[in-house]
Amino acid sequence: MFALALKSFRNRKFTTIFTIVSIALSVTLLLGVERIRKETRTSFTNTISGTDLIVGARSGPIQLLLYSVFRIGNATNNISWKSYQEIARNPNIKWTIPISLGDSHKGYRVMGTNADYFEFFRFAGSRRLELSAGRIFKGVFDAVLGAEVAQALNYHVGDPIIIAHGAGEISLIKHDDKPFNVVGILKKTGTPVDRTVHVLLEGIEAIHIDWKEGAPIPGMSISPDKVLDMDLTPKAITALFVGLKSRIAAFGVQRFVNDYTQEPLLAILPGVALQELWDLIGVAEKALLAVSGLVVVVGLSGMLIALMTSLNERRREMAILRSVGARPLHVFSLIIGESAILTMAGVVIGIVLLYVLLLVGRPVISSGFGLFIAIGGLSKYELLLIGMVCLAGFLIGISVPVFMSRPRPLIRSLT
Repeated sequence: MFALALKSFRNRKFTTIFTIVSIALSVTLLLGVERIRKETRTSFTNTISGTDLIVGARSGPIQLLLYSVFRIGNATNNISWKSYQEIARNPNIKWTIPISLGDSHKGYRVMGTNADYFEFFRFAGSRRLELSAGRIFKGVFDAVLGAEVAQALNYHVGDPIIIAHGAGEISLIKHDDKPFNVVGILKKTGTPVDRTVHVLLEGIEAIHIDWKEGAPIPGMSISPDKVLDMDLTPKAITALFVGLKSRIAAFGVQRFVNDYTQEPLLAILPGVALQELWDLIGVAEKALLAVSGLVVVVGLSGMLIALMTSLNERRREMAILRSVGARPLHVFSLIIGESAILTMAGVVIGIVLLYVLLLVGRPVISSGFGLFIAIGGLSKYELLLIGMVCLAGFLIGISVPVFMSRPRPLIRSLT
């Protein structure tokens, strides 16, 4: 029966190829949506760990989470340095990491911070940031690159870089009078850290010392040597990460920040804000999964139509099989076998295509969205989806002779 099915496919090769491609594409879409959904959640969850609160200008919890942690979007306002110092002196706070965003380098975000960033920042549970080359910054014009920045731009320790004003991929205004020097490159983390250029807060202040309201002051240019002799204490920061002495104090410190009278501020719990994000995009996730499921139904429907059409054209062929001794069960098994072969071929090709697209698209997704898509084995849920597709193909194989036997029974027509 298997050999007969293969010969039948060769006689109908174009229909067979199109049916397999249809199933393969639908399986690729179904598994691709599930893989990206799962890996996106994992990537977001692993981005920051051990941080009890994130403080920024008053906006929305999700917006604060996105621009401070994932480098998506921009802050509505900054936090004054004085306010930062007062918050950091709260007796319940163990450590703080100030960050300053707003500049970029060839499409990659530049983040100003201090040495506490490398001391206290954690990701993927309790992992610390580690260097693959060089050291952390010490001088005003030192820069530490994320792994993807160094790899994509082919930078090494000792190379000079120019920071551009603004966070866009293309910037016409650059701080080319104050170049930075690459002193370290971080190991890959699979988080937005890989796509970030890290400099000192004093470095951010230095490149803007002769700027006002987002533009250079006409006729004023201060050389890097003179800048080093000036007071480079930051005037403002974008946000800060907070670690508490006890997590029991989280709500008390959050209330202290939210009720801060000197300026409007917002403190969020990263886990709560992340759950709000999942709730927000949960409808879109379900919609995408439903669409991909419908695509699978369409692909299997194409197989059903192809089998029914071919079966109607092959009545003479099946009558000949019956005349040489084939039993009705053999003919029935042939139809089911053809549907099983088509389904399995489509599923296998769909899985292969999925991994090819993941290999090709992973760098694009990483550079465009800062998300790391792991390429691993199929999960239990993905195997369940594949099993459902195979079962649907098997049921279609059973249903074909049933449909074709009405109003003229198939077995009777063959005899």
